[in-house]
Amino acid sequence: MPDVIVDNALYRDGSRVATDLPAHDVAGLLARREPGDFVWLGLHEPSAEEMRAVADQFSLHPLAVEDAVTAHQRPKLDRYDDQLFVVLKTLWYVDEDDAVETGEIDVFVGADFVVCVRHGQGHDVRTVRLALEARASVLSHGPSAVLYVLCDSVVDAYGRVGDELQVDVDEVEGSVFSPERTNDSERIYTLKRELAEVRRAVLPLREPVRRMAAGEVYGVSGDTAPYFRDVCDHLERVAEVVDGLESLLAAAFEAHLARIQVQQNEDMRKISAGVALVAGPTLIAGVYGMNFDHMPELHWTFGYPLALLLMAVLSFGLYRSFKRSGWL
Repeated sequence: MPDVIVDNALYRDGSRVATDLPAHDVAGLLARREPGDFVWLGLHEPSAEEMRAVADQFSLHPLAVEDAVTAHQRPKLDRYDDQLFVVLKTLWYVDEDDAVETGEIDVFVGADFVVCVRHGQGHDVRTVRLALEARASVLSHGPSAVLYVLCDSVVDAYGRVGDELQVDVDEVEGSVFSPERTNDSERIYTLKRELAEVRRAVLPLREPVRRMAAGEVYGVSGDTAPYFRDVCDHLERVAEVVDGLESLLAAAFEAHLARIQVQQNEDMRKISAGVALVAGPTLIAGVYGMNFDHMPELHWTFGYPLALLLMAVLSFGLYRSFKRSGWL
């Protein structure tokens, strides 16, 4: 249990109360809570037993607890009596692999507590906690403020992932329209798959954030609505970026296929021109290679040089013709 509980904190009047308690001493932390205080508990990938021990301390709903242990949930907002359960998908970008990695943060929000369960390595909740503790005016809004900064930091990470994908899409566009022959179909497919991963994190979260921004969610302080509106704006911007990148990739893929067809046509023209250059001399050689007694210039001294000259003239004429037409 000590390794699972990353941090615990008691907040009073917008400030953290110094307790000097070990992170796993949840009961001791709750015993020091006074009216108006709230507790923020952070866990990392707890087992079912470890999660149940925490759930018993805060009376968390068993269905939400099961989801938090299992993870791999889609972003959502559920209400269980006087508690909220929010699932956030975390994203980060691995440039070496052109890959978007995913994690998850499950947030239990009550009137005087926040329990945050993190899965994956891509989101530093400790940094988010320290940033919030430096903003007493926001922290004074209680558990709703914690939910806001978690949503805000996750959505900001979406924006950074979108910026990285924008760079990769620009590189693909440059490669598709470069004069060199390139094979971009595999990278285009990889980027479309990663954009789909971003879409699965962004789109389901839009409605819960909109509801919190509109003050329609029980348990979220109305004073924090302006903050959630800011998150909603950022989320909409990310959604627009994803839509735009998908359109650009679709256009780039179509251009890539069209270019392949043009290149294949050019190759076929060159092959056909090469075959024609060989066909003329072959025809003449075939005629003069037949063993008949009565053939023009069969016993003529200059018959052989004439055949070579005809081959050369015919090949040169075809070459000039194909060169002017762009086949060679």
